[in-house]
Amino acid sequence: MAATSFASLSFYFCILLLCHSSMAQLFGMSFNPWQSSHQGGFRECTFNRLQASTPLRQVRSQAGLTEYFDEENEQFRCTGVFAIRRVIEPRGYLLPRYHNTHGLVYIIQGSGFTGLSFPGCPETFQKQFQKYGQSQSVQGQSQSQKFKDEHQKVHRFRQGDVIALPAGIVHWFYNDGDAPIVAIYVFDVNNYANQLEPRHKEFLFAGNYRSSQLHSSQNIFSGFDVRLLAEALGTSGKIAQRLQSQNDDIIHVNHTLKFLKPVFTQQREPESYPQGQSHASQSTYGGWNGLEENFCDHKLSVNIDDPSRADIYNPRAGTITRLNSQTFPILNIVQMSATRVHLYQNAIISPLWNINAHSVMYMIQGHIWVQVVNDHGRNVFNDLLSPGQLLIIPQNYVVLKKAQRDGSKYIEFKTNANSMVSHIAGKNSILGALPVDVIANAYGISRTEARSLKFSREEELGVFAPKFSQSIFRSFPNGEEVSS
Repeated sequence: MAATSFASLSFYFCILLLCHSSMAQLFGMSFNPWQSSHQGGFRECTFNRLQASTPLRQVRSQAGLTEYFDEENEQFRCTGVFAIRRVIEPRGYLLPRYHNTHGLVYIIQGSGFTGLSFPGCPETFQKQFQKYGQSQSVQGQSQSQKFKDEHQKVHRFRQGDVIALPAGIVHWFYNDGDAPIVAIYVFDVNNYANQLEPRHKEFLFAGNYRSSQLHSSQNIFSGFDVRLLAEALGTSGKIAQRLQSQNDDIIHVNHTLKFLKPVFTQQREPESYPQGQSHASQSTYGGWNGLEENFCDHKLSVNIDDPSRADIYNPRAGTITRLNSQTFPILNIVQMSATRVHLYQNAIISPLWNINAHSVMYMIQGHIWVQVVNDHGRNVFNDLLSPGQLLIIPQNYVVLKKAQRDGSKYIEFKTNANSMVSHIAGKNSILGALPVDVIANAYGISRTEARSLKFSREEELGVFAPKFSQSIFRSFPNGEEVSS
């Protein structure tokens, strides 16, 4: 009897380990910052010269605009990065779609709603109502007709939100505000979630779009036979034909798009749902199971602009806010992270390199001087970045940034869920970790000079206030002068 119980216990323990391992492999759930989820890029890439990028082409839709950065550019190909900037006009509806790669979206401007449809997760937003006088009984008496709607969570987003887009998950966006939504999307093409060619692909669930005068893409229903599609979906041939419609990919909704949504208060975060809706759906399904707790119930967006979330704050220099898998768990699936930086006038970011990720830097506001050095000690980028420009900084390349007189705001997308940086100066830095004598002998300076170098920024972490009051001016090819 004891042997049987032990055997049963061992069996269930093995099943538990197997399930945990399978979930980890399926969703990439790992807290090891050294573990890579990448297939690797083009081995012949050298990154001898970096360039700031702006969108190369744009595609207009009925209610919006999509701008594409040059995916054929060596920097994008070698790092496996694909980026677009999208504008959705008021009452604009970005039709449902999914991608072959994981991605992150940052909302530069505007607010609205989004929905992501996760397979196997319950439709926790439910509503039933009755409409009277619509049907007649045999005796001619008016009877009620029941209507029902249920769907997965709908999420409110606003300016400053970072939204996770896992590969293969259908999503949509709707602008219910008075101002256009402007968003930057960054996708990690080299992630193992992409089993296709190392190129971004977008699959439309509805509508279509024209990428150029010669090329257009239709939605996934367009390739099926209408009769077979109608039979598979249990609908009429007419509706099946409508599924193959030729709408744009961003359309204008004449009336407000209606769906079940929580009523948010100004004091609460958008992800906080009122008591009753989520709890009612919980009891409907008899409590949460393991899949829902680990996957279905993930928070999909976090506001990275919120000053209270800042990880580093210097009242004379600025703030740094980081999102990783510890603070935003769905990043375990997406295997990306994000950092938002707000620098005050003439503030400096401590020289650093990204240990385990490439960095995609997008300028939001102001101007910043950036210098990047490669493994040969050569300067591969030395220029001013302006709003709307994007710069890819390869893994381990050393970068130095200094805000200009108008300050700067930018966001960085990293190709690792737990990206790590190594600061050269300040608290918790390389110089701070080295003994004075090691520094002195490494650079041929005196111990006094080494001590001054080691402790000159000892009270600051990550972001530094300007040390010198004088301004140094550099001239650009176009004749413009900026302070550095």
